[in-house]
Amino acid sequence: MAAGEVGLQAIRYSRGRLQLLDQRKLPLETIYIDVYDSSGGCLTFLCRHAIQDMVVRGAPAIAIAAALSLAVEAVNLETKPTSLDEALHFLHTRLDHLVTSRPTAVNLLDAATKLKNKTSDAALRTSNAAEILVVYVDAAEAMLAADIASNKAIGDYGADLISGQSKRDGKLSVLTHCNTGSLATAAYGTALGVIRSLNLQGKLNTVYCTETRPFNQGSRLTAYELVYEKIPAVLIADSAAAALQSSGKIDAVVVGADRIASNGDTANKIGTYNLALAAFHHGIPFYVAAPLTSIDTALSSGDSIVIEERSSKELTHSHAGHGPQVAASGISVWNPAFDITPAKLITAIITDKGIITKPEGSLVFDILGFLNAHVVSNISNGDLNCRQEESGSDHDEKFYILNSATIIQYIKKHSSLASKLGSPESDWKVQEVGDGNLNFVYIVEGTAASFVLKQAVPYVRCVGESWPMTPDRAYFEAITLKKHGALCPQHVPEIYHFDRTMSAIVMQYLEPPHIILRKGFIKGIYYPCLAEHMSEYMARTLFFTSLLAISTTTHRSAVAEFCGNVQLCRLTEQVIFTEPYMESSNNRWTSPQLDEDVRALRDDEILKVEVAGLKAKFCENSQALIHGDLHTGSVMVTLSSTKVIDPEFAFYGPIGFDVGAFLGNLLLAYFSQDGHADEHNDRQEYKKWLLATIEETWNKFSCKFLALWTSNWDLSAGDAFHPDVYRSSTVRIAAQEYFMKGIFADSLGFAAAKMIRRIVGIAHVEDLESIKNPDLRAKCERKALHAAKKLMKARMSVLSINQALELINSELS
Repeated sequence: MAAGEVGLQAIRYSRGRLQLLDQRKLPLETIYIDVYDSSGGCLTFLCRHAIQDMVVRGAPAIAIAAALSLAVEAVNLETKPTSLDEALHFLHTRLDHLVTSRPTAVNLLDAATKLKNKTSDAALRTSNAAEILVVYVDAAEAMLAADIASNKAIGDYGADLISGQSKRDGKLSVLTHCNTGSLATAAYGTALGVIRSLNLQGKLNTVYCTETRPFNQGSRLTAYELVYEKIPAVLIADSAAAALQSSGKIDAVVVGADRIASNGDTANKIGTYNLALAAFHHGIPFYVAAPLTSIDTALSSGDSIVIEERSSKELTHSHAGHGPQVAASGISVWNPAFDITPAKLITAIITDKGIITKPEGSLVFDILGFLNAHVVSNISNGDLNCRQEESGSDHDEKFYILNSATIIQYIKKHSSLASKLGSPESDWKVQEVGDGNLNFVYIVEGTAASFVLKQAVPYVRCVGESWPMTPDRAYFEAITLKKHGALCPQHVPEIYHFDRTMSAIVMQYLEPPHIILRKGFIKGIYYPCLAEHMSEYMARTLFFTSLLAISTTTHRSAVAEFCGNVQLCRLTEQVIFTEPYMESSNNRWTSPQLDEDVRALRDDEILKVEVAGLKAKFCENSQALIHGDLHTGSVMVTLSSTKVIDPEFAFYGPIGFDVGAFLGNLLLAYFSQDGHADEHNDRQEYKKWLLATIEETWNKFSCKFLALWTSNWDLSAGDAFHPDVYRSSTVRIAAQEYFMKGIFADSLGFAAAKMIRRIVGIAHVEDLESIKNPDLRAKCERKALHAAKKLMKARMSVLSINQALELINSELS
């Protein structure tokens, strides 16, 4: 039996038997234990449901419970594996299944990964299947002992850190949230472990615990533990926390964590963010207590953490969904299980290896630096694995290409998607709508709602299997949509589901009259909000992911994460900066009309030098998280709505690449208009509007970007222009002018490069391709091509968008 220094535990274990305290039944006079045995041979499946149903909860506890459930099953197997492969398959598939029970809690995935590594390493040393099972059981039991030791270390580090915060004769009053004690870990607790250590040291005055709605972990579990341990405590309503902090009674707030990003952004039980905001306002230290296993080094920030949603019945019915209905029938419910507390609101992170603090002057944590300095040298390979959220992914499933028939079956496997569509299933409809170069896209319609399913395949779709392409681009697209959506939600569609195994993203369906912007331009539709919306999107996404707003630590971690999208970056390098300027089988153009123009392009040495400089910027300048392919086919619009889609090419690159891509595509639309004119509409007024939109887009982008910079200069953690260096308004303005001049020149150059590749490269634009008369089409393309060459060569000397448009207009004379 594993036991800590306290009498209350979530997990009781011995070889061959596992007991999980059923936390749904607290508080009660008697401690109820659910006993799981392996008589049915499926203890891990029972444990998975126990975790999902919150029989046992708490990020460390569920990781230990999952590991030990498989240990018990391995000990009691009636039919033992006879081969090494059979033993590994049994252990690893069971672990994968357990991980799906709680995707947000990183401890569970971390434990499973470590146990896989242990058994895989052992398989290199032995061919005995029975020995592999013993290795697993020993490793799981070692995790149990390590969790108890880890929690005690957190408690002692935390007590030492915050003991000096007291205003009441050396004793502290502490506010905590959710449950982070013996019922959430193996025996001692994380945040509640800090409180327990303070009490044992005689430094605790009172602990205030929140009820923690809607599942009431605070009032049922934390309160029960505190009473059981005879720790002086007061229970408060969640909504009373801010008022309590304003009363002056609280010396510190201590909470736990389900997942911590490498900049310190923390996912924890819903309501944690509220406490952090109130603590920040009232000047109260706010601490996160968690083992290092809660840190996800693969995530640069909390934007990448996928948040689970709990059952709506937890809000609409009493007793956390198990009692009678109390809410009106038909009311919609939003019930997220967790929220994200930004690092800037967190005073310090208390771990089992010490205290993580922020570098001087920074609003975020250098967690990777802490790990390198204090931990990594003592950790074996595989213990700090890069981890990624695979929300809703079926780990037993192999990749296959979805089609209109198999999509229905796929959706049925994912209850959250099926429930969103509504019943009956016979009314679901699937329509393929993708006409892109890389992916398959479907609209799935149900009786209650509709959504878009997009799947990346392992090749370039418009070419076929002869051009392999990693389907991992779907992961980077999903992460970027989430990051950009957090920064500019009004102009990015919502993500409902991401399955990395299937490279599938399910997202908000932008219903008609939304259409692709490019198609609207071909029809000659005016979009009065376009410049306003696109400038807002570009300003916010580019500023807040740049070193003007974040630290070099956060930025470099994010850059490293997106270096995984190298194949898409290389594709851009190939089709934009290389192939159009050489003979390539991928190139095509309107021939023979543009043959001479193409030869002149390839012979233009000055142009090639300019292109080389732009290619170097694209490859070397990691300024911000850019969309990477921001053309007019990646924007959905109505007269009052603008949504940016398809950021699969996303990476940390030059700010001007996104701005230039969008402006260049507006210019292509402008030059195509003569090809769409008819006797009823010569398109001249529309061309003027397009030029005005180009001017307005740049001017508004520049103004908004600078306004964000100015308003955040003293508040942000941006390392590019430190506020102590740039205190003078004169030097700040000069720095901004210098920076924006470079962005403008880059934008013009990238706009030109985008125009050229769309005329002579592999992928063209419908604006021009839809002009049926080849002579008329070539005339439009020639003007666009010559304008792009002029713009690229003159970009360093052009000082304003008006001057750039005058240069472009000269091509029409």
